[in-house]
Amino acid sequence: MNIDRRSVLSGIITSSLALGVSRGALAAGDVERVDDLIKRMTVEEKAGQMTCLADAFRPFNPPNPDAGIQDVKRLAQEIRKGRVGCLFNGIGVAGARKAQEMAVNDSRLGIPLIFAGDVIHGLKTIFPVPLGEASCFDPTLVQRTARAMAVEATAAGLHLTFAPMADVARDQRWGRVVEGAGEDVTLTALLTAARVRGFQGRDLRRDDSLLACPKHFAAYGAVAAGLEYGNVDISDETLRETHLPPFGSAFAAGALTTMAAFNEINGVPATADRELMTDILRGEMGFRGFVFSDYTADEELVAHGFAEDDRDAARLAVLAGVDMSMQSGLYIRYLPELVKSGAVPMGTIDVAVRRILYVKAAMGLFENPWRSLDEKAESSRIGAPAHIALAREAGTRSAVLLKNDGVLPLDPDKQQKIALIGPFGEDKDNLYGPWAFYGDPAKGVDIASGLRAALPDPAKLTVVTGCGIHEPVDGGIDAAVKAAKAADIVLLALGESQDMSGEAQSRTVIEIPAAQQALADAIAATGKPTVVLLRHGRALALHEGVANANAVLATWFLGSEAGNAIADLVTGKADPSGKLPVSFPWESGQEPFYYDRKSTGRPVLDKGSTEYKARYSTTDNSARYPFGHGLSYTEFALDRLHIADPALRWDGTIEITARLSNKGKRKGSEVVQLYIRDRVASRTRPIRELKRMERVTLDPGGSRTVKFTLSRTDLEFVGSDNKRLAEPGLFDIWVGQSSEGGLHSQITLYAAVAA
Repeated sequence: MNIDRRSVLSGIITSSLALGVSRGALAAGDVERVDDLIKRMTVEEKAGQMTCLADAFRPFNPPNPDAGIQDVKRLAQEIRKGRVGCLFNGIGVAGARKAQEMAVNDSRLGIPLIFAGDVIHGLKTIFPVPLGEASCFDPTLVQRTARAMAVEATAAGLHLTFAPMADVARDQRWGRVVEGAGEDVTLTALLTAARVRGFQGRDLRRDDSLLACPKHFAAYGAVAAGLEYGNVDISDETLRETHLPPFGSAFAAGALTTMAAFNEINGVPATADRELMTDILRGEMGFRGFVFSDYTADEELVAHGFAEDDRDAARLAVLAGVDMSMQSGLYIRYLPELVKSGAVPMGTIDVAVRRILYVKAAMGLFENPWRSLDEKAESSRIGAPAHIALAREAGTRSAVLLKNDGVLPLDPDKQQKIALIGPFGEDKDNLYGPWAFYGDPAKGVDIASGLRAALPDPAKLTVVTGCGIHEPVDGGIDAAVKAAKAADIVLLALGESQDMSGEAQSRTVIEIPAAQQALADAIAATGKPTVVLLRHGRALALHEGVANANAVLATWFLGSEAGNAIADLVTGKADPSGKLPVSFPWESGQEPFYYDRKSTGRPVLDKGSTEYKARYSTTDNSARYPFGHGLSYTEFALDRLHIADPALRWDGTIEITARLSNKGKRKGSEVVQLYIRDRVASRTRPIRELKRMERVTLDPGGSRTVKFTLSRTDLEFVGSDNKRLAEPGLFDIWVGQSSEGGLHSQITLYAAVAA
């Protein structure tokens, strides 16, 4: 067990140093304290440290069923007996201090609790949903919003958030696409690491440091047919190449916890998969923190048909490497007897408890169990004006202008009569999106309010609902058509309600609900210039009156400042600069669909017949709006692609430059993207892979040379032996403004020269 002790200790220190922690992650006294505690703990107390339960002391708003919720009296008894290590999804300093006093002052060993919560994209100040915010293609902005979330969450008495979601999501039918950064592994890895850095800050012991828990390990984004909690059948190569790298980035950024996925992989549920949770996570990836189960996921091993009963489920989960059981209570119920019977070695329990206690020590909880439990901070740091301003900025930068024939931005000098039509015009119940259950919807800014505040003459704005989200409204379309005909321009606020995205919200058809589509088609028939303001948590298949509108702005769920952000964009106060982190298909039936797909032996080419090619009979295998796409109110152009030496030596680098120019009359920002393709390889490679990106802001008439550097490691892939390798040969290079088109050249990777 000494090897495991040193390994865990080294991993905690190394991960903390990756953060640039200003103080040592573990002081010498912490190490001795943990050693002493483990020697003195009963097996029941150890199982208690491995148990996470719902917080009954504070307002509890679960996103999951109320299974196993504790009553306050029983939970207090469990804490005093040392049978709880973590409480989750309650907020408020007073209740947390009450629970912590029980743990520290009334339990035999005085081990402090961790308070955790689902702060996914905001506590009280709600930022854009993660998928929307990924559209900024900007790790710096993502880190800033995560830092603001941490400041608010820790002021509300939390130590840890079950975020970020590091799953690469390839199927837009899956509801949890909204929680991540989209379909690309490079973008997901960059933004996941940025969120970890933002949540945790530079010192884990500070009272505003919020420990990150990247989830769901692993491949949850690959569930078959996008079905929540479903199965995943995947090659080892694809697992390591697509689904593990974002977790590796999170761990390198300092994440000390992670969460096991609900899904099974190749027939083995992740919660009971020792190869995944121990051999790969800890062996290959070097993770030394601790692992949460997901909500009752250990108990669900029985329903999977993998465990005989709850006792067997607890045994399988702990032996696989799941250190902390969430909500089921199986560990506290069964681990003592499993150890006594010899079914689970005491050494396995000790390693798990050591991981948990080392993380508590790294957070400074033994030194100061009252950190993040300050009533003054609770009253001053939540909803700060700076956070509201940041939410507005993030909202404007998260929206993506998919289409524009010149109707946007609105010209304030023309004093146009505007009809805002649709179920989301004055709606406040669906501003935030899923996973924002601590926010107050009444404090959100709806579209109508944002526009009224932004327009020179608010009286020229008419608001008509037209229909419900799912159902027609008597006379609704007639009223909407009348308003449209009387207006100079129509803004159509359409899309998904927030309960159509998120956990357990898989959809077979990713389209606008029929009632809203009928409204859009009726407005289109008026011939009035129309702008569609989409509200959504996934890519959508757009049709007829929506697809054919003069302009389409993807606004996702933008959070507290949604209305102001949309108004800033529509009126031209802000220039749209977002880029799609997911591909918009032509039809729902194309899913799963993503830009870095394989060619097949019969690809559809730009010219020639499409018969007997890799396509659907109703549409080809392309996107309506591709990954990386997003327009601006100004016009950007790329030219002068230059590669100084197209020969990339085995241990060398290659510099690629291109000039970006602003040809328009407005200041704006563009994201320049570099893609590669390995032309011939021992495993077929995607048609394109994003490798670099840079956001550039230019004044009208301005230009800048954008420089990218590539090395052999950027050309590597996972081979049949699960090892990363690069193979000499020809590579295509594109520098462009999306995953389609762009400036094209080629480089050649040369083999290492023999000594």
